[in-house]
Amino acid sequence: MSIGGHEIRNRAFLAPMAGITDRTFREIAERFGAGLVVSEMVASSALTTGHEGMVRKLTRAGSLPHVVQLAGCETQWMAEGARIAEAAGADIIDINFGCPAKRVTNGYAGSALMRVPDQALAIVEAVAGATSKPVTIKMRLGWDDESLNAPQIAQLAVGAGAQMITVHGRTRQQFYKGTARWAPVREVVEAVDVPVVVNGDIIDLASARQALEQSGAAAVMLGRGAQGQPWRVGQIGAGLAGKDGPAAPEGADLAELVQQHYEDMLVDYGTEVGLRAARKHLDWYAEAAALNLDKPTRRALLDNEDTKSVLSLIGTLFSGDWRSAA
Repeated sequence: MSIGGHEIRNRAFLAPMAGITDRTFREIAERFGAGLVVSEMVASSALTTGHEGMVRKLTRAGSLPHVVQLAGCETQWMAEGARIAEAAGADIIDINFGCPAKRVTNGYAGSALMRVPDQALAIVEAVAGATSKPVTIKMRLGWDDESLNAPQIAQLAVGAGAQMITVHGRTRQQFYKGTARWAPVREVVEAVDVPVVVNGDIIDLASARQALEQSGAAAVMLGRGAQGQPWRVGQIGAGLAGKDGPAAPEGADLAELVQQHYEDMLVDYGTEVGLRAARKHLDWYAEAAALNLDKPTRRALLDNEDTKSVLSLIGTLFSGDWRSAA
């Protein structure tokens, strides 16, 4: 498949996740074969004022098409955000119609835009008119079960220039509870003539195949299923293509990957912020590796401000020494 002339190497994508899919995380996912990776959500209004954190989120990762996701509810700032993102090297601009967080929806951004189709349409028109880059949309099934209007919003978006639609198989009111519904995404597939990507509860090759079968979508997108195992996206992409995927890193290779991820975050964010930002990743890596840390070891890994000590402990824990000694 392709998006605006960009050939996509496989059908498994990394979803945009606030505070997670920063440059370092996206580079790891790309290295292990992800078909496409998307930036963290960038607040357009803050970006236009030069907010340091938002500008940092524009940083390209690797050599895949650089997809920047913008969020906002005002056409002026969304258009200006698209221009800034393009100038910073974005190859594709994604618009967030899916975030369920109250801090986003209270401002009528994210999934709240699905309640106001006219405003959603105006935003797509503004962004498409402000950039020469392809525009894509990420949304949910609807606000709630009484308004499953994803097909309508998708048609409006495509009519305004959107070239790909991603649908998370939950409503906004579900947040991340319950189970994602992939079958209703088929209505979006049938409503538009651009690629549709299915998202939600896709964690392995089996669930990816099931999601594609039920939805009829062209590709899958992984969010939480990639936490602690960013290589999973590439593994699924290879599997969907009938190929052998990259092996999950183990032992010394896993320890080295986690150490590098930790160090890169300290460089990108600065030590003080990087220490806090890295904690969740270390926790997810430990969970995915089934380390079953005791409380003192867990504190030493997650709450320790001595970075050399943390790097040493990562080497011990993830190389297999911890499990063999337990």
